[in-house]
Amino acid sequence: MKSKWIILTLIILMYLPVSLDATILHVAVPTLASELSTAPNQLLWIIDIYSLVMAGMLLPMGALGDRLGYKTLVIIGLIIFGLASLLAALSTSAMMLIAARALLAIGASMILPATLSGIRRTFEEEKERAMALGLWTTIGVSGAAIGPLIGGYLLEHFHWGSVFLINIPIVIMVLIGVIFFIPRQNRNTNQPWPLGKAIFLLVTILLIVYGLKSGLKFDGELLFSVLIGFTGIILLTLFIKKELKSAAPMIDFHLFKMKVLAVGTIIAAVSMITLVGFELLMAQELQLVYNFTPLKAGIFIAPLMLSSCIGGPVAGWLASRVSLRILASFGIGMSSICFFALSFVDFMTQTYLVWIVFILLGLSIDIALLSSTSSIMSCVSSEQSSAAGAIEGMAYELGAGFGVIIFGLMISIIYSYNIDLSSELSESVQEEARNSITQAFKVANNIDIPELGEQIIAAAKLAFSQAHKAILISAGSLLFLLTIYIWRSLPYNIKNK
Repeated sequence: MKSKWIILTLIILMYLPVSLDATILHVAVPTLASELSTAPNQLLWIIDIYSLVMAGMLLPMGALGDRLGYKTLVIIGLIIFGLASLLAALSTSAMMLIAARALLAIGASMILPATLSGIRRTFEEEKERAMALGLWTTIGVSGAAIGPLIGGYLLEHFHWGSVFLINIPIVIMVLIGVIFFIPRQNRNTNQPWPLGKAIFLLVTILLIVYGLKSGLKFDGELLFSVLIGFTGIILLTLFIKKELKSAAPMIDFHLFKMKVLAVGTIIAAVSMITLVGFELLMAQELQLVYNFTPLKAGIFIAPLMLSSCIGGPVAGWLASRVSLRILASFGIGMSSICFFALSFVDFMTQTYLVWIVFILLGLSIDIALLSSTSSIMSCVSSEQSSAAGAIEGMAYELGAGFGVIIFGLMISIIYSYNIDLSSELSESVQEEARNSITQAFKVANNIDIPELGEQIIAAAKLAFSQAHKAILISAGSLLFLLTIYIWRSLPYNIKNK
C-alpha cells in the first residue's frame, strides 16, 4: 500500500516541472530581450516552441510508451528533460535557447503520458484513482498558475538561467525514485509508433507559424513568408486527407463530424489562447510600462492564475445544476465581459478592481475548459474516449502556443502603428524603435540627448498601452461572437459528463 503513495509522489514531482515550464518564462520576456538581444519574433519562438512541439509529440510518445514500457519511457524523458534544462540555462543566444526549449518539450511529451499511465496502473480502485487523477490535474493547473510567480522570484534574486536549473535536482531525485520504486510494465512490441506522422504534423504546424510570424512584419521577405505559410497549409490539408483514409489514424478527424465535439475543441483552444496570451501581455506591460520587477509582476497577476486553478469545484458545482449549453455560454460570455472591463480600468489606481476582474476571468476560463471537456466526452463512446481525449490535449497545447503567437503579433503590429516618434530621429533609429518596446528602450539609452531619450521611452510606453487596450477589446469582441455561436450550436438538453 505504501508503495502506491511513493509512486504517486514521484508522478507529482515529475509532472511539476513539466507544467511549470509552460509559463515560467512569461515574466522573463523583458530580461531575455535584454540579456540575449533577442528580436521580437525570437522571443515568441522561445515562449511558444514548448507548447507547439508538445502538441505534435504527445500522441507518438504515448504509443512509444506502450512499446517500451512506461518506466523506460519516463527514464528517457527525464534524462532528456534534465539535459535540455541545463542546455537552456547555459544558452548564449536566442537560437540556442529555442533549440533547448524544443528539446525540453520532447522530454516533457514522454513524461506526460507516462504519468497518466502510472496512475492507471497503480490505482485500480475507482475512488483512489479518482483522487490520484484529481491531484494530477491540480498539479498541472497549479504548476502553470504559479510559474510566473516562481519565475519572478528567481529573476529577482538570480541569473535568468535559474528558471531552468531548478528542474535539475527534481529530475535527479525523481530518476532515482523511478529506478528503485516503479515496477517494469509489459511491453507491446506490436504497438504501431506513428513517429513519421507526428514529425510531418509538427513540421506543418511550424511552417504555418513561421509564415504568420514572419509575414506580419511586412518587410522585404513578405513573399517568402507567405509561401512558407501556404506550404504549411497545403501539407496540413494533405495530412488530414491521408488520416481520414487511414485504417489506424494518429488523429481521428472523423470525430469532428460531431458538431458538439467540434464546438468543445474550439472552446478548449480559444480558452487557452486567451488565458496564455493575456498572461504574456500582462507580464510584459507590468514590467515595461509600469516598471514592476519580475517578482512584483508575478504577484500582481497571481489572482488570475490562482483563480483559474481553484475554479474546478465552482465549475463542477455549476455543471451539476445547469445544462452544458448554459455552462459553456456563461464561461465564454463572462470571459468576454472581463476583457472589456480590463480594457478600461487603470491598473495603477484601481488595483483591487483589477484583481476582482482577474479572479472572475480565471473562474470563467476554468468553467469554459470544463465545458470543453464535457462537450467532447458527451458525444463519444467509451471506445472513442482516448481519441477524443487526444484531440482535447492537442487543442490545449496548440491553444497555448497560438495564444503567444496571436497576442504577441498583435502587440507588435499595434505598437508599431501607434508609436509617435520625434522627427529629430533618423529614419533608421525610428525603424529600430518601432520594432518593439524593448528596442525603443535600447535606442533611448543610446541617445546622447537625455530629453530626447525620455521622449522615446514615454512614446513607447504610450503605444504599448494603446496596444493593450486594442487587444483586449478585440479579444472581448471575439469571445462575445463565440458565445453567440456556442449558444446556437450546442443542444439545450445535452448532459454534462
